[in-house]
Amino acid sequence: MTTGRYAPSPSGRMHLGNLMCCLLAWLSAKSKGGQVLLRIEDLDAQRCPRRYADAIIDDLAWLGLAADGPEPPVYQSERSAVYAQYFEELARRGLVYPCFCSRSQLHAASAPHRSDGQVVYAGTCRSLTPAEITERAKTRAPAWRVRVPDEVIAFEDGHMGPCAENLARDCGDFYLRRADGVFAYQLAVVVDDALMGVNEVVRGSDLLSSTARQLWLYRELGLHAPQFYHLPLLLASDGRRLSKRDGDQSLEHLRARYSPEEIIGRLAFACGLQDTPAPATPQELARTFDWAKVPKNDIILPEGLF
Repeated sequence: MTTGRYAPSPSGRMHLGNLMCCLLAWLSAKSKGGQVLLRIEDLDAQRCPRRYADAIIDDLAWLGLAADGPEPPVYQSERSAVYAQYFEELARRGLVYPCFCSRSQLHAASAPHRSDGQVVYAGTCRSLTPAEITERAKTRAPAWRVRVPDEVIAFEDGHMGPCAENLARDCGDFYLRRADGVFAYQLAVVVDDALMGVNEVVRGSDLLSSTARQLWLYRELGLHAPQFYHLPLLLASDGRRLSKRDGDQSLEHLRARYSPEEIIGRLAFACGLQDTPAPATPQELARTFDWAKVPKNDIILPEGLF
C-alpha cells in the first residue's frame, strides 16, 4: 500500500505553497488507495513553537486533508534519541568527523559553489589530526559532517524524471548534527520516513538537490528508500517565492475569505488539476488525479485568483 506523508516545518502559518505540497501528497497517495501520515519537522524547537504545529493540524482538518494517523503526529523535536542511534552507527564506521568551520569561512568567495549558489563543502576539517581536533575544540564546539564518496547517485523522480548528482562534487560532506547538538534535516528525514513506513515522498523541487545524499544515507544505514516526487514551486503573481515570514497567502487570512472547497478548487486550478477554479473537495480531485497534469516548471499564481 502507498504510504505518503506531509512533513511541514511549523515556523509560521501555512501558505499556499505549503498547502499545494500537502494537497498533491494527499492526492497522489489517495488516488492509489493509500494513506497519508503527518510529521511535524520541528528539529529546531525554538524556531517552531507548538502553536504553529497546532494551527497546521487544525488547518488540514478544516480543508479535508487530515492525516490518517497516528494521533498525535510524530514530532521530530521528541526523537533525538532515535537519530542518535543512527548517527552513532555512521560514527562507528568512521564516516563522521567534527567540523570547526565558521559560517564566514564556509561562504567565503573562494569556497566552491553549486550553480544554484549553495556552498559545496571543501573538506577543510576532513583530515584533522586528533591533536588538531583537541586544540580547536578548546575554543569552538564542532558541528559534525559525514564523509561522502566520489560517486554518482542516479534516480528516477516520479515527476521530474531522471536525475543524478555526484556526491563529492555537487554537495560535499554534509552536516549530520549542528554544533548545538540539534540533528540535521538530512539525517532526521531519512530515519523518520524509513521508520514510519513511508514509501512515497512528495515535496517541493527546492529539495530535489537533497535527494541524492538522502538516497546514499538510506543505503548506508540499510533502510528502504521511498519513491520521490518533486513538484514545482508556487510563486506569487509577481514571481516571488511565497514566504511564511511575509504572510503571503497564509491560511490565517484565507480561512476568513474562502470556504475549504473554494481554496482547494482554486489551488487545483493553479496546478493544472482542473480547467476552472470551481470549488472542489480533495475526494473529488483524487478520482481524476494524474501527475501528468501537474507542470514541471514553477507555477505563478494568476493575478486575482486569491
